[in-house]
Amino acid sequence: MSLFHLLSVSASGLAAQRARAEVIVENLANAETTRTPEGGPYRRRDVLFEPQVQGSPFSAVFQTEMEAGATGVAVAGVVEDTRPPELRYQPGHPHADANGYVAYPRISPAEEMVDLIGAARGYQANVAAMTAVKDMLSKSIELLR
Repeated sequence: MSLFHLLSVSASGLAAQRARAEVIVENLANAETTRTPEGGPYRRRDVLFEPQVQGSPFSAVFQTEMEAGATGVAVAGVVEDTRPPELRYQPGHPHADANGYVAYPRISPAEEMVDLIGAARGYQANVAAMTAVKDMLSKSIELLR
């Protein structure tokens, strides 16, 4: 596996963690949204990851003969929460039903913050890996001088 493969693996991790963070922030922003254009309260979303073979155009020529492809990560999709919404008794709310209950998204800000911290840590780990690879490339170039 070449150092450039490692960079592409880390880059795929950065993109995946960024997508995860964006969905978490969207969940936090809509934690109190009771109506959406689709109808009903906002539904919590979550990102699904899947392994993805990474390769560069140069290495594609030699990949079959020299080595197997490096595995990165990609966003397979975004899924919505299927749990029923949380009902709160608020008879004066404009979105209350006939019994006075308002449907709110089932989102816990504490859980979302824990997920956001996990996404940030994953992002930082990929940046650290890219920095290490960059340092190895720089040292290799210095040795060749």
